[in-house]
Amino acid sequence: MKQTRYSLVLASGSPRRHEILDMAQIPHTIRVSHADESAVTYCVGKPEAYVMELAELKGSVVPPMEGEVVLSADTVVYVPATGEVLGKPKDHDDAVRMFHMMSGGMHKVITGVCLRDWTGQKKTFAAVTEVVFRDLSEEEIEDYIESSQPYDKAGAYGIQEQACVFVKELRGEYFNVVGLPVTAVYEALREMEANLT
Repeated sequence: MKQTRYSLVLASGSPRRHEILDMAQIPHTIRVSHADESAVTYCVGKPEAYVMELAELKGSVVPPMEGEVVLSADTVVYVPATGEVLGKPKDHDDAVRMFHMMSGGMHKVITGVCLRDWTGQKKTFAAVTEVVFRDLSEEEIEDYIESSQPYDKAGAYGIQEQACVFVKELRGEYFNVVGLPVTAVYEALREMEANLT
């Protein structure tokens, strides 16, 4: 079957998602979504449903034009031990609190993805990566917060930065932790028979 030719639109201002798509040589343009995320309420114990709903919401305010497929996504950190979802920290103390929750245990990085094309075809899914942190000292936590930019990242850390030394074990796609499960996105685009231009 001949593939339909699409232009991919990334409905996100995240530099990391843009960089991942560039690294994978997936051509795209950016049209930032300004969705009101407060419209989606987290139901305890259902983080996958939460991020998929957020991804769909973000995509709904960037409707695809003819010949386009819109990619929208949202990433959270989920701590199974407490059932809490960690978004971006509000301030220094909030970032410290998050690191204390993740230190010495396993958390899940969950990204909801929505792909919608101009014909109405849509694919929504969640990608999950389990991350185990070693025990972190107060000094390490403070040093990381002071030397990095934790306030624009879910869970207050970037695995591609200094926090890579916190990771003891990783189960799942690495790039999902960075911000976009690019392998799953690529496979979904293939399933949609989207030939990107």
